[in-house]
Amino acid sequence: MQKDKSRIPYALLNNLTRLGITRFIPDKLYLKIMYKLATGNKLDLENPKKFNEKLQWLKLNDRRDIYTTMCDKYRVRDYIKKTIGEEYLIPLLGMWETVEDIDFKSLPDQFVLKCNHDSGSILICKDKSSFDIEKAKKKLSSGLKRNGYWFGREWPYKNIKPCVIAEKYMFNKGESDLIDYKFYCFNGIPVFCQVICSRSESETIDFFDLNWVLQPFSGIHVGNIPFKSSQKILNKPINLDKMIQFSQWLSKDKPFSRIDFYEVQEKLYFGEITLYPAAGFGRFEPDEWDYKLGNILKLPIERAKKI
Repeated sequence: MQKDKSRIPYALLNNLTRLGITRFIPDKLYLKIMYKLATGNKLDLENPKKFNEKLQWLKLNDRRDIYTTMCDKYRVRDYIKKTIGEEYLIPLLGMWETVEDIDFKSLPDQFVLKCNHDSGSILICKDKSSFDIEKAKKKLSSGLKRNGYWFGREWPYKNIKPCVIAEKYMFNKGESDLIDYKFYCFNGIPVFCQVICSRSESETIDFFDLNWVLQPFSGIHVGNIPFKSSQKILNKPINLDKMIQFSQWLSKDKPFSRIDFYEVQEKLYFGEITLYPAAGFGRFEPDEWDYKLGNILKLPIERAKKI
């Protein structure tokens, strides 16, 4: 694997954050430091132009209670049920507040475990007879102790009550991983779909517009590891029209949100909602697209200036 030396200072601060050493730093100053280490650029919060700069501005200035619900992988289910319908939810197998409460005996031979408040604790079980339960409990226990707010100062995660959820294992025949369809919605309007394939093997990332025309950019990761585009034609998902419609409903009245979906056996399922992709520290290729997406995203201050 290619090592990205540019991430060393960033990773160091990340580790200090995990240890709680940086918690005394005010949000605004912390974000300026983290942004500089992650991107190499100065964070302009007074006149933000780039997409990532505007995400940092939103962290500090757009704080609504509903965002906590939207970012909670367990409690968002009620929000989805009321907004687009329960049939689009991946079946829930259980919820537990501690790893010791997890009833592994009741789970089927295949399942997915994850914490409701982070992105790194997901565990996929394809065969329970060979699944290392103690190793899983250790990873989930570590996840439950983390508060996702401190790393990127993403306010919605601060007050999420941590828990572990189990979901049905979803797959398509002939595919090693489900394809992620991630809709970038600006001021309530879906504009691009980020398609991520082969997460467990050699991940590829492509962007399409809503007419399924491949776009000349990729993203969004922290650091300088090259992006890989898919070498095969990515067919338009069967449920694209529904994905677009639901993205519009779920992103209504929000400056920015990313709405994720899966397509399993030609049926549409909701994935998750993200308000700050890569915590607003990510990189586009070419870099000019950080500006282009930033130009699409209109902040409340910008709209106020026009009135």
